[in-house]
Amino acid sequence: MKTLCAIFLATLCVSAAAEPDTLLNVSYDVSREFYSAFNAAYAAQRESKGLPPVKIDQSHDGSSKQARAVIDGLPADVVTMNQETDIDALVGAGLVAKDWKSRLPDGASPYASTIVFLVRKGNPKGIKDWGDLVAPGTSVIIPNPQTSGNGRYSYLAAWAFAQDKSPGDAAAPKEFVRALFKNVPVLEAGGRAATNTFVQKGIGDVLLTFESEVRQIQTAFDQGGFDVVYPAQSILAEFPVSLVDAVVDKRGSRPLAEDYLGFLWSAPAQRLAASQLLRPRNAAILAENASRFPAIKLIGVEEAFGGWAAAQKSHFAKGGTFDQIYTPDFPSSAK
Repeated sequence: MKTLCAIFLATLCVSAAAEPDTLLNVSYDVSREFYSAFNAAYAAQRESKGLPPVKIDQSHDGSSKQARAVIDGLPADVVTMNQETDIDALVGAGLVAKDWKSRLPDGASPYASTIVFLVRKGNPKGIKDWGDLVAPGTSVIIPNPQTSGNGRYSYLAAWAFAQDKSPGDAAAPKEFVRALFKNVPVLEAGGRAATNTFVQKGIGDVLLTFESEVRQIQTAFDQGGFDVVYPAQSILAEFPVSLVDAVVDKRGSRPLAEDYLGFLWSAPAQRLAASQLLRPRNAAILAENASRFPAIKLIGVEEAFGGWAAAQKSHFAKGGTFDQIYTPDFPSSAK
């Protein structure tokens, strides 16, 4: 009996000693600043509880590129993406459990956003809504929908606008989106690269991007050179998160990864999200920050497209609608 007890205690000690003190968060392109601030808040609350410090490493790129990187072996403990198809791809690869959406509140999406327009100061092209983006001579910057969630949401928002403008006309949305992408001079792989093209390189009359990315532009780049335009309607962009089961079970980091993701729903994290123009799920905190978020009609992917799986198959898979309508006249840095 003493021998068994000694073995049991030794096993506990080894397990405790082996528990990881690092996590890798693999995320989408324009979430760098939020997760830098969130990681600091998470570290502070652990310290306040007398818990050991944890180092959170970050990796950022286009959401779909990141999913592919994890499938190819990038050892993410958690993924914090901007569309559920990228996490579903990890399910298909046997890396994430099928029930990932039900393991956390709000379909595992702790905050949301939408697509807005960033224009040059004074809005010289007079851009007010989606219809203005197809005007001749208007240059639109959008990241590649085949590698970027930002690009997919922009595409779907434009399609939904055209559907609403021409109900019953099945051809109208496709022709509208075709005309829009004829005005796109270059497709960057991710949202931050598209921001750099518009802001730093000075290419384009309007940038389509997440509401939260506008804050980063205004903080890091804006010297009074840009205005924000909210269209009458746009897409509801949700940002799902999950631990990567195959990795956390191999590393023994599941408890830490679960705690890390769970903290996204805490009041401090929800207020942090609001401060960075990410729409919090906590209704009271969203109401506290109502002045930050103009009220516009937000259309869900489920509502307009039957969900992400259907949208992916119809629009973004090989040979889908995007492949049919996009014939670039300019080289794309995403290729």
